[in-house]
Amino acid sequence: MAQLAYLIDAESDSPGGSGRAPLAARSLSLFGSDTARLRRIAEDARLAGLAVQAMRALSCLNDDTGGLLGDIVAVDAPVLSAAEMAALVRLDERVARAGAQLIVLTSEAALEDVFGCLERSHPQIVIGGRQSEGLIALGAALARLPGRRVREMDEEDRLAFLKLTEQLGRLSDRLDRFESGAARLESPALGFRGESGDARRRTRPALPDARLVHRIMHQRRLREKFLGADLFADPAWDILLDLTAARVEHRRVSVTSLCIAAGVPPTTALRWIGQMIDSGLLVREQDDQDRRRAFIDLSEEGAAAMARYFDALEGEGSQLS
Repeated sequence: MAQLAYLIDAESDSPGGSGRAPLAARSLSLFGSDTARLRRIAEDARLAGLAVQAMRALSCLNDDTGGLLGDIVAVDAPVLSAAEMAALVRLDERVARAGAQLIVLTSEAALEDVFGCLERSHPQIVIGGRQSEGLIALGAALARLPGRRVREMDEEDRLAFLKLTEQLGRLSDRLDRFESGAARLESPALGFRGESGDARRRTRPALPDARLVHRIMHQRRLREKFLGADLFADPAWDILLDLTAARVEHRRVSVTSLCIAAGVPPTTALRWIGQMIDSGLLVREQDDQDRRRAFIDLSEEGAAAMARYFDALEGEGSQLS
């Protein structure tokens, strides 16, 4: 965690300073029902320099007994009852208003329910309960807190910070392979900034035939089958291809389905999805019939970019990716 804090400005509240609290003064609130798991998270947080403020049941938020929130709020929710879903919605609102950072540790089975509850707080969602993933999430939350910024907030430093988390992820993966053999890929920063005004005024070509997109997706899976997935992991592109085909076919795509399409572990896929939403390539859409569900779609700028890509591809007489 000391490495994760390397790029973070730790400004003090000393006379003449900015008045911001030092890193060690940052606090964590914990919510969940498994005491042993909460204690493990609390220990990780203390190693990261956080003061653990409280450990409570998530459902207590429905009775206004959740108390004051810490700078970082962590929720352990591998499964969710109806009462806990209601509490998570309330927590999402409170965290967004307070400017805190939210981390939710959950399971693939509960992902749709968790994602549907979290509309405003821009949380980090961690799947599977790996300790290394939780530590990376804590480091990222510390970097996002008010008064903590990646130096200069330019692309180079943001990328440096994300590469640092990637290195930690790869290191933990080497250790985990002794048990699971699973491969992982962390997400670097995205450079997409949308189109200029002149580009938006140009006539937008149509999106490609969905059969072409599915053909490219099939070719990518075939390549991985014979040459190995590690060499070709590219979750951002797999996500864009899947959403392009879905838009042409008028299908709505759930976050679980999109994580599968990304071809990487769900926590990694969720980081990509979050970054692509932040960059303007993707948008989150709430289900009108069931407010507990949410879908992911290409933004209008993202759809335009994909349409122009395939138009250029056709102009070169190629159908390969």
